[in-house]
Amino acid sequence: MTTTESTASTAFLSSVTLEVADPEAAHRFHTAFGVDAYVGVRASQAPSTGFRGFTLALTVSRRATVDSFLDAAVNAGARVLKPAAKSLWGYGGVVQAPDGTIWKVATSARKDTGPATREIDEVVLLLGVGDMKAGKQFYVDRGLTVAKSFGGKYTEFAGGEGPVKLALYKRSGLAKDVGVPADGTGSHRIVLGSTAGSFTDPDGFAWEASAPSEPS
Repeated sequence: MTTTESTASTAFLSSVTLEVADPEAAHRFHTAFGVDAYVGVRASQAPSTGFRGFTLALTVSRRATVDSFLDAAVNAGARVLKPAAKSLWGYGGVVQAPDGTIWKVATSARKDTGPATREIDEVVLLLGVGDMKAGKQFYVDRGLTVAKSFGGKYTEFAGGEGPVKLALYKRSGLAKDVGVPADGTGSHRIVLGSTAGSFTDPDGFAWEASAPSEPS
């Protein structure tokens, strides 16, 4: 059963910065893929193995657009984790960027409805959590507003001025959804900009105080 909740708050995710070994190469990939307006990059050599505990998801309106984005990612060096295919919810596929970030591209459209465009309807950052109840309460306590909640499986927060929405997903379920083992160690290789100050959540995701800014 779906519930909708709200709190009086203006806190939100203001930016997403991926920590990568080669920022210039990552920026070139993001430009070719078409997501450079949504994420920034900065240099990091922090050790990380296996699943980093998060994914970024693009929602688009047409099946041909899904294929176009996935093809662009592969042509720019991404590895296919799940080829585009039909499902109960629509059509989509998953790729892993050369820097290790996992991207999902999907649409709710089950039939071809026209030619591909380069339009992205929504970008969602999904953080894998061990305890949904604790993770959800942690963010509510810091002023984020819950927009949707599906029991212990999924929580989505209301967006603000930032270009990316934030959602929580059970870590094991998120890994299964994108086709990778759930195990992973070391850095998440991602830093989130917050209008609610600097903090680290129960699953180790780091937030830095920031105002909305253009990705670098």
